[in-house]
Amino acid sequence: MIIPCIDLMDGGVVQLVQGHEKALDGGAPLEMLRKFAAFPQIQVIDLDAAKGRGSNDSIVEMLAGCAVIRAGGGVRTPERARSLLNQGAHKVIIGTAAFDKGGPDRSFLEEVGAAVPRERLIVALDSKHGRIVVKGWAESTELTAEQVISQLEPYCGGFLCTYVDKEGMMQGTDLDWFRRLRAGTKYEITAAGGITTIEEIRELGRMRVHAAIGMAIYTGRLDLDELARLSFEQ
Repeated sequence: MIIPCIDLMDGGVVQLVQGHEKALDGGAPLEMLRKFAAFPQIQVIDLDAAKGRGSNDSIVEMLAGCAVIRAGGGVRTPERARSLLNQGAHKVIIGTAAFDKGGPDRSFLEEVGAAVPRERLIVALDSKHGRIVVKGWAESTELTAEQVISQLEPYCGGFLCTYVDKEGMMQGTDLDWFRRLRAGTKYEITAAGGITTIEEIRELGRMRVHAAIGMAIYTGRLDLDELARLSFEQ
């Protein structure tokens, strides 16, 4: 499955390089949603909420009412996770709050599991320089995605794995990293971070890994019509 991304900041759609430098404005959220109408799911990340400087809740709710979305960004309480489902999100993505210094935060994950059906929860494994990063990718942990992915299986229905080193850089992604993650879990994996070519998407499909794509769409590097056709082939 190919999943276009809508990243929200200050009420609009943006694309960032490695989570920090804004590379472009993507226009109005509903306009982008209409462009993505041919795809079965859309990924919506509230960057303001992820960075702890506000939220775009009303926009997320509006998008959830118009399309099948997986929503994330700043989901740090069970109540927030449940709220996103109540707003219409098909699935909820959690990242920072899923971890403590020693590994998965099992207490928090159990609390979320009591509020959200496990199959509708996605854990984000965002990796930079080989380590999981949290708090809007601003802080690094001592954990690796390969170490913890199987430990997280009891608490979720799948994983969003972002190769932050190449996020937004249009230089390709690390397919070997996704192969290692694929070998580490039987659960659904969605790949993100630097995916730039059709061949990368096809190779991820051969691994049984979904592809979440942002910058390559917004810059026109990848054609939406071609991506839509490929999505239905996979």
